[in-house]
Amino acid sequence: MGKLYGKTAVVTGGSSGIGLATARRFAREGATVFIMGRRQAHLDAAVAVIGGNVHAVQGDVAKLADLDRLYEAVAAGGHRVDVLFANAGAAIVGPLGAITEDDFDAIIDVNMRGTLFTVQKALPLFNDQGSIVMTGSIAGVKGRAGRSVYAASKAALRSFARTWATDLKDRGIRVNLISPGPTETAALASASEAMREALAAPILRGRLRQPDEIADAVLFLASRDSTFVNATELFADGGYAQV
Repeated sequence: MGKLYGKTAVVTGGSSGIGLATARRFAREGATVFIMGRRQAHLDAAVAVIGGNVHAVQGDVAKLADLDRLYEAVAAGGHRVDVLFANAGAAIVGPLGAITEDDFDAIIDVNMRGTLFTVQKALPLFNDQGSIVMTGSIAGVKGRAGRSVYAASKAALRSFARTWATDLKDRGIRVNLISPGPTETAALASASEAMREALAAPILRGRLRQPDEIADAVLFLASRDSTFVNATELFADGGYAQV
């Protein structure tokens, strides 16, 4: 019997990369999985890859009406939420002096506002003793050039984990943050070999991570294997931000 057998899990940004790998892992562990993504074609492909009991809802976490449709779909199927992986994110690179208002809004609307309302709108459907996991980043603790808004948005999620875990303690709902480093996703598909080597150089394992490796860590935080892990940030970064 899988670690999430009989549970219902919601994954935003679930049509590619870490979100897709995690949704697939949740399904293999016995969960009914609802995924949300912006592009219908990618969602359709993800459903075929995930298999199992999976449902897809097209939408953007920055649009509150789309989040309403997501949770309406969960409720319409007679489900409640046991696990929420708030994974959808946006990244725009730009040095101080070149940051535009549109760039700022695009990052904050998805990474902070979108995450907040993804979690808040799930609460009426959330079972007590459930688990919320958010996708952070090593950018939240590093000072890499050109990433000030993105890094600040991810650092904010660390604060969310602390405060929301306190807000939800009486319901036994745990809130944690998973923070990967550079990972083999579609975002790196067009990267040059030199860039890939530069990204891998600070990682103690000497290579980029695979999405499935991050999914393993998310499953740990989502399941009863981590019942005493709460309000924390788990770095799945191969040591990148630690040494």
